[in-house]
Amino acid sequence: MVVEHVSKRVRDADGELTILDDVGFVLPARQTVAIVGASGSGKSTLLSILAGLDTPTQGRVLVEGQNLFDLDEDHRADLRARRMGFVFQSFQLLGHLSALENVMLPLELLGRPKPRQQALEMLDRVGLANRVGHYPKVLSGGEQQRVALARAFVVRPAILLADEPTGSLDHATGERIMDLIFRMNHDEGTTLLMVTHDQAIAARCDRRLVIDAGRLTEKT
Repeated sequence: MVVEHVSKRVRDADGELTILDDVGFVLPARQTVAIVGASGSGKSTLLSILAGLDTPTQGRVLVEGQNLFDLDEDHRADLRARRMGFVFQSFQLLGHLSALENVMLPLELLGRPKPRQQALEMLDRVGLANRVGHYPKVLSGGEQQRVALARAFVVRPAILLADEPTGSLDHATGERIMDLIFRMNHDEGTTLLMVTHDQAIAARCDRRLVIDAGRLTEKT
């Protein structure tokens, strides 16, 4: 992934507000990167733009050489489904689907063969082989995040985008989830880009990008 001169500006009652200001960096394949910064610094907006869920006022995001914003919304959604995985603080599971059905869904939407078998294998890898028929409402927070991880990794994404993946979990559960994310990321050879406020988590990544008031102020 290559990010070039990305800016995001919006208008409010007081005039124009700059959320991101000329952000740029290169994310090599298989690298793990943490985006850190204070609340309101623009971290989550940047992640949304990198996923093609939001559009920049200016700049480009290249995924495998393709500028996301040269694509229309449907083609961006298709690239996102095939090449990206997502993990959110709030899990984003579908409550009317079981754990197995939640993990099968992206495979079915892509028309992949044997979605049930692949989903069962992935749920086993995250330690939920005995919970496949359970619905989100009866799963703990840690279990729900494991389902979300299985759903993200089951499509074998090139890039995993994670937004505060332990933010809704207690410390011990969060540590176990991060151990699982890093282990699966390594095993799958995925590129990981993660927004986090936790400096201990950021320190486990290969690189750290610091966002301050919309500007990239530090690359380590």
